Amino acid sequence: MEKEILTRTQWTLDRNHSQIHFQIRHLMISWVSGNFTEFHGSFESKDDNFENPSVDLTVKVDSISTGNNDRDEHLRSIDFFDAGQYPEIRFFSKGIHTEVNGKQRISGEINIHGISREITLDMEFSGISKDPWGNEKAGFSISGEINRNDFGINWNTTLENGGILIGNHVKIRIDLQLAKAA
Repeated sequence: MEKEILTRTQWTLDRNHSQIHFQIRHLMISWVSGNFTEFHGSFESKDDNFENPSVDLTVKVDSISTGNNDRDEHLRSIDFFDAGQYPEIRFFSKGIHTEVNGKQRISGEINIHGISREITLDMEFSGISKDPWGNEKAGFSISGEINRNDFGINWNTTLENGGILIGNHVKIRIDLQLAKAA
């Protein structure tokens, strides 16, 4: 009996069409948004149709950008990410499943601030298309929410009304466009 050889299709990150965003409450009345501008990863799929993809994504903490240099420096400091000690955030998938309603979820492990946690996020596969130069591209979005306290990022201050300056729950959205490796 012949042993079946499984081949995996490799994909590369199209950095010009990929983004990593986050949002967090400020003063408990509004949202502050930001993104990371430097990230890389390896991606592969079971076949050319991007079935059962695996994701290994690394984000450079120093690349955080909220549109305010003072705030960005504070976020890089030991009060928050401690970028000197923990320069990267890493996520790698462990599996994808489709719920009864057709919604896809991606499970994996994320390491932030030296602490690893299992998480499950929503995933939307947008499909595969060829660009005008004949390159095959795949697109998908990953979104969800994490609690920053789960990763030892606890800095905060209490407001006079009893609220807190910065929320604990962080909304994340990762939009990726990948190119099929030649």
